[in-house]
Amino acid sequence: MSHTNAIDVQNLTKKFGANTVVNHISMQVKKGEIVGFLGPNGSGKTTSIRMMCGLLTPNEGSGTVLGYDLIKERLKIKREVGYMTQKFSFYDDLSIEENLAFVARLYHLRPLKEYVEATLKSLGLYSRRKQLAGALSGGWKQRLALAACTMHKPKLLLLDEPTAGVDPKARREFWDEIHEFAAEGMTVLVSTHYMDEAERCHRISYIAYGNMLAQGTVEQVIEGSGLQTLVVKGDTSAKLAKQLAEHSDIEQVAPFGATLHIVGKDTQKLRRAVSDICHGHTLSIEKGETTLEDVFIKFMSDSKDNMQ
Repeated sequence: MSHTNAIDVQNLTKKFGANTVVNHISMQVKKGEIVGFLGPNGSGKTTSIRMMCGLLTPNEGSGTVLGYDLIKERLKIKREVGYMTQKFSFYDDLSIEENLAFVARLYHLRPLKEYVEATLKSLGLYSRRKQLAGALSGGWKQRLALAACTMHKPKLLLLDEPTAGVDPKARREFWDEIHEFAAEGMTVLVSTHYMDEAERCHRISYIAYGNMLAQGTVEQVIEGSGLQTLVVKGDTSAKLAKQLAEHSDIEQVAPFGATLHIVGKDTQKLRRAVSDICHGHTLSIEKGETTLEDVFIKFMSDSKDNMQ
């Protein structure tokens, strides 16, 4: 493994029965980097994360995580990783402080009281430390979960859709904390469905139904897609949108307020298609910016569900 990589895995494959859930994926994540792991539900993100943190053994593939062999040194990997699952697991009838004390005992952290107090203060939980976990809102539960999985100061943080069901303010505060951890040297791999969260990552990896389709910065992934976007303003009715979507040169049509975003591979063909269908309507056609969402919809359209 390169000394600059926290994760360096090649050709990871996981099968459950006849289904190949993860199909020969390779990934490198540098130390201190935040990488977004994206893809539709059932695409293999969670299975990949569980292989990387030592919870699942791959059927094929090899690599290192934090310098440890993925197959032979799984226990060592587990000790240095913080893993925040999709569903927060706490004792509802214990307070925030008591839940963290329980976690500190699991990791044999000493002196326990100092670890708990420092964690409470670092994540803004100290004033609420006596509140029962079961009475917390989604945003505070999320913050408690983050505290629990970073308390032992892991070198690698694996987050599996950590902000699902959390309000925008709590999501933004959560991401500010993630960037602070990364600035201190922690490596973060986070799966998410939110495009604004993907754009806050240093790089992204897109997996669809077990296959890795794209890796790179947001700009690189958008550029690599080859998609072009036109913005059509004016008399754009729902009927026009339907006609445009059926044209062979147009891949996507998305209404945004009073405008339509038209996406395809060739700008000239897009303009011709719009002109042909919208002839007689008062419209303006401008070059638009292709978004990450446009690219992901394209990936999903081109991918086959491996469970079907």
